[in-house]
Amino acid sequence: MSGIPDYAAAHIQHMQKALTFMNIQLHHVIATITGVTGMRIIRAIVAGERDPDKLAAMRDVRCKESIETIRAALVGNYQPEHVFALKQALALYDFYQQCIDECDAEIERTVAQLNVDRPVPEAPLPKAKHRNKMPSDTNFDVRSAMYQLAGTDLTQIHGIGPFLALRLIGECGTDLSRWRTAKHFTSWLTLSPSCKISGGKVLSSHTRKTSSRITVALRLAAVTVGRSNTALGAFYRRLAGRIGNAKAVTATARKIAVLFYNAMRYGMDYRDPGADHYEQQYRDRVIKQLHRRAAQFGYALQPQEVPA
Repeated sequence: MSGIPDYAAAHIQHMQKALTFMNIQLHHVIATITGVTGMRIIRAIVAGERDPDKLAAMRDVRCKESIETIRAALVGNYQPEHVFALKQALALYDFYQQCIDECDAEIERTVAQLNVDRPVPEAPLPKAKHRNKMPSDTNFDVRSAMYQLAGTDLTQIHGIGPFLALRLIGECGTDLSRWRTAKHFTSWLTLSPSCKISGGKVLSSHTRKTSSRITVALRLAAVTVGRSNTALGAFYRRLAGRIGNAKAVTATARKIAVLFYNAMRYGMDYRDPGADHYEQQYRDRVIKQLHRRAAQFGYALQPQEVPA
């Protein structure tokens, strides 16, 4: 299933190219041509409609652009060869969407089979962090199915959405006891340093290269988390300012993997303490280290009020 969305995306580009050749700038005035407004207009063009007023009137009420702006973008030259190319690209896009629906139905059946012997958790499913539907979301209630399968809501871990939770369980399974500790798990994911030591000297401590789809997905999740006002986001930003973005991505992806491991193996219910809590912990840790270093040299630190 992993390659089907990529094939569908290629045909979206083909539709955009056909529209551009006809001097129709629809993709410049709406967020995406595969939305409600875009698909209505494209299907009408393929069906033979050419009147820009009638095409613009198909605008969805949720579209941010006005009818006048959309109409101006639909004034073009509808050459038959480009309309034919648009028709073929649309047909291929629809075919892959049908394949995605079939894959979602098969995934739903498979997860339901895994949940046959699993009890439904007594606690209700926690409130979702995000209500917006993502393009990668499946056509069934993944959160409820994963909640019963894992016994805990994995999507409460920032960076892990329903789709990523499904991928992680699909790749790792539900029994993570095969990895004795979280360190073994993150080492398997190549998110831990691979130290090369010779003669007692560390020659290299870089993480190993990998083509693991899970690791790539966790790294992408870490980048997204880095822009959030969460404890993981604060952790990412502090590391990025000290050692660079690349290493911060790896370290944050490792933290997400550890949280996933603890949730799956020990049933941990993750609750985000918040960015302010992380910053306060960091401040307390730094002050404790300063007190310890000062004591080693025979000094004692005293707090001092800073004038406002």
